[in-house]
Amino acid sequence: MAYLLLALAAIFWGGNYVVGHILVQYVDPYGLSLIRWGGTTLLMLSLYWRRFWLDFPAMRKNIGINTLLSLLGQVSFPLTLYIGLQYTTSLNAAIYISSTPCLVLLINHFIFREKISSRNIIGVIASTAGVLYLAFSSAAGSNSLQTFGWGDLLTIVSALSWAFYCAFLRLKNSTVKNTSFVAFSSLTGTLILVPMFGLHVAFSPEYRGMIYSVSPSVIAGILYLIIFPSWLSYVFWNKGVSMIGTTRSEIYTHLIPVSGGLMGIVFLDNELKSYHLITLLLIVSGIVCCSVRKKATLSPRQME
Repeated sequence: MAYLLLALAAIFWGGNYVVGHILVQYVDPYGLSLIRWGGTTLLMLSLYWRRFWLDFPAMRKNIGINTLLSLLGQVSFPLTLYIGLQYTTSLNAAIYISSTPCLVLLINHFIFREKISSRNIIGVIASTAGVLYLAFSSAAGSNSLQTFGWGDLLTIVSALSWAFYCAFLRLKNSTVKNTSFVAFSSLTGTLILVPMFGLHVAFSPEYRGMIYSVSPSVIAGILYLIIFPSWLSYVFWNKGVSMIGTTRSEIYTHLIPVSGGLMGIVFLDNELKSYHLITLLLIVSGIVCCSVRKKATLSPRQME
């Protein structure tokens, strides 16, 4: 079950890159983040308000780490991504997010003193190779991999934020339901984004309004961001991480560029190439390598 939840979360986030890249042409990035998490907060509280109030005292008691996780997962990760997508391609952004499994391994090792198994190392190398192969195969003969610039820097910050978010999830209160935790994180993230949006409106000369152009497709895109990459993905991801741990979970991040590419094929009429299939094979191999537990060796006494 954990593997299915993590895979679905990553697939929905892959759509976030495609939809987000389109929406920033019609919606202010700060406004998009505020609408996304404000809408998610209303949705979560309307669905889980009873459980939320039961868990609220425990979440308030751990307010420091919960605020840090909201700042990383609900504010920094999506906001820097949406701003960065104005200046770089979704392909570049997907390449940077694919580095997070390696980053989480390092964070867990150096901060939490977690041992890195050879199986995890091999799995991360295989899936990273798949993502890089996809990136350079897609960019062959085009300018998809642009010169490093402001947008690339912001999307790297987004990837770093996500890596620290995933690694620090182990610090949240394990007695709190995942739905309550995501509702609390969404609410906290919204409260942080409100003054940030106000400062952006007051001091940014490029501000043209929260939504530049309203259309059914823009509304549908915003609803997608609220329902799938926000509500379902965060609930699924937190549940999956709580079941198998951060190191083994993070390898599923590599499904994000794959799912984004497949959505581009389905919804944007991009052509399916052989390198997409090779990439998928490498990433699935890496996921299997990290997901399969090593069988415990029985002692002679246990075998009697």
